[in-house]
Amino acid sequence: MASISNLSSPITPLKSSPVLPPPPTTAVYLGFPARLNLSSSKLSVRSTVPLAASLLVKCSQNGGNGSHVKRTTLHDLYEKQGQSPWYDNLCRPVTDLIPLIESGVRGVTSNPAIFQKAISTSNAYNDQFRELVQGGKDIESAYWELVVKDIQDACRLFEPIYDETDGGDGYVSVEVSPRLADDTQGTVDAAKWLHKVVDRPNVYIKIPATAACVPSVRDVISLGISVNVTLIFSLSRYEAVIDAYLDGLEASGLDDLSRVTSVASFFVSRVDTLVDKMLEKIGTPEALDLRGKAANAQAALAFQLYQKKFSGPRWEALVKKGAKKQRLLWASTSVKNPAYPDTLYVAPLVGPDTVSTMPDQALQAFIDHGTVGRTIDANVSEAEGIYNALEKLGIDWSYVGNQLELEGVDSFKKSFDSLLDSLQEKANSLKLVNL
Repeated sequence: MASISNLSSPITPLKSSPVLPPPPTTAVYLGFPARLNLSSSKLSVRSTVPLAASLLVKCSQNGGNGSHVKRTTLHDLYEKQGQSPWYDNLCRPVTDLIPLIESGVRGVTSNPAIFQKAISTSNAYNDQFRELVQGGKDIESAYWELVVKDIQDACRLFEPIYDETDGGDGYVSVEVSPRLADDTQGTVDAAKWLHKVVDRPNVYIKIPATAACVPSVRDVISLGISVNVTLIFSLSRYEAVIDAYLDGLEASGLDDLSRVTSVASFFVSRVDTLVDKMLEKIGTPEALDLRGKAANAQAALAFQLYQKKFSGPRWEALVKKGAKKQRLLWASTSVKNPAYPDTLYVAPLVGPDTVSTMPDQALQAFIDHGTVGRTIDANVSEAEGIYNALEKLGIDWSYVGNQLELEGVDSFKKSFDSLLDSLQEKANSLKLVNL
């Protein structure tokens, strides 16, 4: 958190801080050996070879861009395999994204945990926050203004990619309040509000794939609003998400569906984190041998489901109106178990018309020593065998999906509440200084 002395400095007028209406009350190995220089708050690269691709955005205290490279494995990932590499992080200065874009990043995802870290650990938000509080904004309204500004600024940076791909890529995602995870209509209202206030063609409104919010996805899509459906942990829920997208397109009444797009964020590493614990509890050699295999096996089967659902007469009828497939997006791609390869949830999931959103650790690892080749359906029979073997051992995939969904929603709620508490403390400090 910023110090009181930082908060009490003179207010710097903001050039781009529009007043928002209040939110709804329903509230190929290329060999790039590199090491990170973490001594600076700016994006920086140190390397033992020219043009080494060591990339890391660290929220800056004041501002400035880092160095960048011209060609990385990320370019090959998109150009050779049709997978879009996105960055799973956002903080100020948003211009620190420029080197990443030039290095092949094609979109950004954010969530309440990302903003909690960005806002609570950086002074870069203080001037705008001070102005908002002194202008009479309540804490949650001030939070959303901070978030919307970052999303708008990031959208501007990625808009050239959006335009070049005719709306196929270059998106920035912002999530509705996690407090609405069980509120169908509240989620619809929040999505409409966010879409209106961000007012950028390449924004994705993130909606969780909870039982209550899958109908929200349908309704929001039917309104012509593009959606990133997040927190998908099971094949059954993923199929429901696809159906909600198709239902929404059909219910929209639009003659041109080309500007209504979506991604389905299928979470990966968290699956292994939970299933591995269950396998260790079982303890047999067969069970222990399956550790680290559940997540990618389920992901491979999700891709098979994707191919099946986006084919046939129903889909072809929508294609005639310009509809685009709801791309599979691999989320939770950082490795949680240090014993596993650091590209475990990226390299085996390369496939066409998909997205891989990577936080710093996974992004750096893949640029440094990732290989580019179609892997997602290289051995479907093996994936099926692993999935079935886990079931035979007593792994209940429905339980896994439900438990991870509960944990995901709870984690985002805690991040959201923690950030609001931190902002309240900042506001209180500011008021004390002004007395």
